[in-house]
Amino acid sequence: MSLPAGRRRPWLRPWLRLAPVLVGVALVAAPTGWLASDRLERDNDFCNACHLSPEVPLHRDIRADFDARPPPTLAAAHARAGVGSGDAHRPFRCIDCHGGSGPLGRAQVKALAARDAFWYVVGRFEEPREMRFPLRDADCRKCHASYRAAAGSGANAFHGLAVHNADLSVRCVACHSAHEKGGNPQAHFLRAAEVRAQCARCHTEFEEER
Repeated sequence: MSLPAGRRRPWLRPWLRLAPVLVGVALVAAPTGWLASDRLERDNDFCNACHLSPEVPLHRDIRADFDARPPPTLAAAHARAGVGSGDAHRPFRCIDCHGGSGPLGRAQVKALAARDAFWYVVGRFEEPREMRFPLRDADCRKCHASYRAAAGSGANAFHGLAVHNADLSVRCVACHSAHEKGGNPQAHFLRAAEVRAQCARCHTEFEEER
């Protein structure tokens, strides 16, 4: 004989009573955490503050390059140039690239940051070996909405051809590496070997140069 519905799972009763409280806490905590992290992320020092040991800050070398002048990387060139113009001009920040694009992108970044923060607080954070949320073209297009060939500039010749601005399944960062050194400052810090590798996907003549 089966038990009455109210007696089948007595262990659920306390949780059912707590459900409205938990929902209320979540409704308050989620937007509060979102806004608080928005404010903290404006500071590059906050983004660089995590560490594996007191002597080794996370992204120490990347930050040193980012602040170096003359800029040794594309990211550093962005930092020197800043963002916006006129009264809206301000310094460039880590979050300008790594903040995600659109509501979904922002939510994904926030979720990843919350997970990392949890593991950091409990002492089990491990520095990732690669970006778990890689930059997408939409992250670049927040500032670079269109591409135009500059007069006499071979560096922009690629984007001067309409066919190259179609969907080639080549992400911006496949050619424009942000934090890697060794690029040509006169050509937006492009690195020849990486660019040729992407060109060779369509142009077989570049395969011999690799």
